Amino acid sequence: MLSPLIIIAGPTGVGKTETVLKLAEPLSAEIISADSMQIYRKMDIGTAKPTREELACVPHHIIDVVEPDDPFDAAQFVRMAEPIIDRIHSSARPVFVAGGTGLYIKALIHGIFPCPQKDKEIRKNLSNEAERLGPSFLFDRLRRVDPESATKIHPNDKQRIIRAIEVFELTGIPLSEHHQAHRFQKIRHRTLKIGLTMDRGFLYERIDRRVDQMLEEGLVDEVEGILRQGFSPHIKSMQSIGYSHVTKFLHGDLSFDEMVRTLKRDTRRYAKRQLTWFGADPQVIWME
Repeated sequence: MLSPLIIIAGPTGVGKTETVLKLAEPLSAEIISADSMQIYRKMDIGTAKPTREELACVPHHIIDVVEPDDPFDAAQFVRMAEPIIDRIHSSARPVFVAGGTGLYIKALIHGIFPCPQKDKEIRKNLSNEAERLGPSFLFDRLRRVDPESATKIHPNDKQRIIRAIEVFELTGIPLSEHHQAHRFQKIRHRTLKIGLTMDRGFLYERIDRRVDQMLEEGLVDEVEGILRQGFSPHIKSMQSIGYSHVTKFLHGDLSFDEMVRTLKRDTRRYAKRQLTWFGADPQVIWME
């Protein structure tokens, strides 16, 4: 029998944390965080982690599990989540999965497709090409070998571009075709998928207010502290929304006002991409 999961998904700033707490607490449920940034220790304000009080109300999992420079991907998320789900279900308690990282949620439900292992030599060569010729060169190459993947990967997302090209070079098959074949895998969990949404203008206002709140709570100090501990500004976690913007401000590449403006803009754009991702899933039940 497939184990059931209640998914609470949606864009950043829509209120997933508040909603899942209201639903989970009276049911004595537990929550698995499906957020690719809340996995990192030391990164609290910019990732909008639940507060200590919220964490004390309902048990949370897969938060603060790795250091900012540790690698982590959807496969690791699934490997961590599965035994937690089994343990919670064995005690007859409901499991909520809440977050905005659609790939983590998809991997948990459908599993990870059997993709080839990473090849250090290929990745090194591709990374060197990106450094020498710029990320746009690699992106143009991706568009030639796998145009479908190119429509789903941001032109500046060097890591995912390299992975897509790497898969093609190793197998001769575009990454998008691997994904297409994997869609016919058996579903691993029964799910109730709830998507949270609201008027787009109101959502963007909430995002702007949340950015202001993060800055008031000490986001600049948080980023400065991480850099002071010796973490490179070039690691994946520090290239994320918020942390990259503040780093540019600290290095003098952006004024404070420019940092705030671009951080709000890029967060709104990210929310739009999340809505597009979850909106493509016909099983999502949308609630305002």
